[in-house]
Amino acid sequence: MAEVKISAQPRTEFGKGAARRARRAGNVPAVVYGHGTAPVHVDLPGHALMLALKTPNVLIGLQLEGKDELVIPKAVQRDPLKGFIEHVDLLLVKRGEKVTVEVPVQTEGELAPGGNLLEHVLNALPVEAEATHIPEAVTVSVAGLDAGHSVLAKDIQLPNGVSLAVEEDAVVLQVVAAQAEAPAEEGAEAEGAEA
Repeated sequence: MAEVKISAQPRTEFGKGAARRARRAGNVPAVVYGHGTAPVHVDLPGHALMLALKTPNVLIGLQLEGKDELVIPKAVQRDPLKGFIEHVDLLLVKRGEKVTVEVPVQTEGELAPGGNLLEHVLNALPVEAEATHIPEAVTVSVAGLDAGHSVLAKDIQLPNGVSLAVEEDAVVLQVVAAQAEAPAEEGAEAEGAEA
């Protein structure tokens, strides 16, 4: 996984007013914590952060007051209407350290014919991986699966050094039979007969 470098500025003002001023200036308020250290409040450049967060579980090389720290995003708060990033919690990590993260589940292949539907029970799979080797996603083949089939967490092929952080029997994907809808005209005819 590539490391993205971002420069951070220490934040000395707190509260809603200060956060709004930071956002108007194109910055995003953030908190850096972990490894038993006191939380550090910082402002991050909004555009660079938005580009970095397009990669799930991105590894960020945070440059703060002459020190370089490795962090991963732990929580991202977005504006519910506009989608702008409002605040980010960043977790300090070290090279070689194992972290628990959620990795997106991608599918490939076509289901068996018959109009069945694929249901994502888990959109992201909790895994434990080295902080510098977090996979961007896991890919699952659904080729030829028919109604009633399920893909369990233990059935997913994980990269070397990555282990499940969820029960092995947890259902990740399942194929359900498509429901046949009753034609709307029949229902209208029945209502007309009753009247």
